[in-house]
Amino acid sequence: MSEDGNAAENLDLDAAESLAAALADDDETEETPQAAGGDAGSGAKASKNNSDDDDDDGDEQDRNLELILDVPLKVTVELGRTKMVVSELLNLGQGSVVELNKLAGEPMELLVNEKLVARGEAVVVNEKFGIRLTDILSQSERVEKLA
Repeated sequence: MSEDGNAAENLDLDAAESLAAALADDDETEETPQAAGGDAGSGAKASKNNSDDDDDDGDEQDRNLELILDVPLKVTVELGRTKMVVSELLNLGQGSVVELNKLAGEPMELLVNEKLVARGEAVVVNEKFGIRLTDILSQSERVEKLA
């Protein structure tokens, strides 16, 4: 199996272990006050232990994130789109102009793995085209686009 496959397996295993540990901690917190006869002191102690576990969870999340930082993504900047029939496509030649569905000056779209994540304007950097991001979609907006 490739290294990428192993990283994905480790990520899934780590995520499963984190979830299991979090669920086990929740079970212990719920049982601790009852086992001590509802003593408030022991409940506070359980909460303190959970805050220590939260720090551990943050460290584990950082490690999990590090596993995927080198995963390649397909990033596309889209100027516009158009539809045409086969005969129009066959008639295209050098110098032909293809009209797009966007007006000049309208924002371009930045897609990651074919999902819209931001919009921006065209810029030229060292004689190469680029995009200056003007609007980054929030997580909720990205979820809405999936539906």
